[in-house]
Amino acid sequence: MTLKENPFHPDLHVLQRAYDTHGMAWSAPLHEAESAEYAASSFAVEGMQVRFRVAKITPTKVGQFVTLWKRIGSGPIQPFDETDPVDLFVVSTREGGQFGQFVFPRAVLARRDIVARAGQGGKRAIRVYPPWVLTTSKQAQATQRWQLQYFLPDGADAAAVRRLYGPL
Repeated sequence: MTLKENPFHPDLHVLQRAYDTHGMAWSAPLHEAESAEYAASSFAVEGMQVRFRVAKITPTKVGQFVTLWKRIGSGPIQPFDETDPVDLFVVSTREGGQFGQFVFPRAVLARRDIVARAGQGGKRAIRVYPPWVLTTSKQAQATQRWQLQYFLPDGADAAAVRRLYGPL
């Protein structure tokens, strides 16, 4: 698939160019109608199953908001579970000229109680704090510290990309 054939969010095009630059195999994205507001899609990179979202700036809080939920059939929305066939959650974030992506392994989000464990716990949405965001609360600062371990700025070198997209 070429980028011209891909009708998805511009941030996904940027990521796909990065995958190509670093010689990473990726599959054609599948649009997820629910959560379209967050450019929800799924695809594979280097054989790993990815759920992609674009975070949104909100008017009253620092950081950016993104949904991370699923729906089974016509049931209620629910958090992803550690048993779901998802390896990575990739969240694109931008503000002004700043751009990057969070590449969160499912296991990390499970440890942080964002992805449910055995159907228990989990969250349907989170706030992400890219490096250009100045956090003020202790909780936001602590969240930003752990999240930045999984952040790739635009133009990241091959070693950084492979570190986050490498074998789990």
